[in-house]
This record gives sequence, C-alpha cells and structure tokens, in this order.
Amino acid sequence: MEERGLILVNTGNGKGKTTAALGVVLRAVGQGFKVLILQFIKSGNGYGELAGLGDQVEIRSMGKGFIYYKRDEVGEAELSRHKEAVQVAWRTLVEEVNSDKWDLIVMDEINNAINYELIDVHSVVEMLKNKPKRLHVVLTGRYAKPEIIDMADTVTEMKVVKHAYEKGIKAAKGIEF
Repeated sequence: MEERGLILVNTGNGKGKTTAALGVVLRAVGQGFKVLILQFIKSGNGYGELAGLGDQVEIRSMGKGFIYYKRDEVGEAELSRHKEAVQVAWRTLVEEVNSDKWDLIVMDEINNAINYELIDVHSVVEMLKNKPKRLHVVLTGRYAKPEIIDMADTVTEMKVVKHAYEKGIKAAKGIEF
C-alpha cells in the first residue's frame, strides 16, 4: 500500500479544534517529524501553545485576531484588515507546502478564513491536490466547506454540549489560551 500524507479536518462550533491538532503535532514531533503551524486568524498574543511547544515546532501567527461576528455582520474595514493579513499567510503557506521541507503542516483557522471569503476555497482545494504526496496536513476552524470535507481523509466535528462561557465564566489561562 502506498504511503501518503493525510488530510485531516477539525471543524464545528465546539471547543478543541486547535487543541486536537496540537495533539497530532505532539505525536508527529515524537516521531521526529518537522512540523509547521501556520495560524490564519490568531495573532499570536497570549496563547500558551506558542511557548509550550518550544523549539521542536515552528509556529507562525499571521492573523489579526479573531472575527467574532457572522460573515454578514462584519464591517468592510475589519474584513479588509483581516484579508490583507490572510493573503500574506496564504502566500506563505503555499510557499511552505511547495517547499517539501515539512512532514506536517497545521493550517490553523483556515476554515474560518475560507468562510469569510478571505481565501478562495477552490485555491485551497487546488493546493491540497498538488501538495507533496508525503505531506500530512490538518485544517482547523469552524465552517469547513463541503469541498474541503469531501477531499479530507478524516473529518472531526467538535460540537458544543456545554461551555463555561455560557455561565459567564471567562476563558481560563492554560485551558483555552
């Protein structure tokens, strides 16, 4: 059987999409893999995972922070600010995928970037079709498009059953960031 890189998708409205991807990263590092995490929406401020992984993993936080509204509720100025950052991240991602120097690349929050039309879904599909065969990738974020789900090998949907935030409990350091 031919060995090939897998396409994994972590999506849904529940907590844990990036956290699950980081579990894959830990396994990969344990197997000696070279790993890149490229964050599309997150700005890199205050996330524990950035310090926790040390030198074993390269992390590039290229976003301008989360978009907290539905697509039709976000103002054009805010979308423009995010789109500029995401386009830089996208060009970097394509370059890194094509470099064939990584064993695993986590495309953190790329599904959100696609949902907000900051990246064209068809461009992402083409990039995934043309990635080096051995490269494993994980795409995280809410609202994974059917085109991405269809080509994925494994798709996990995180579902909210209950969340502390609903009780007015603030995000806990070390648990949620």
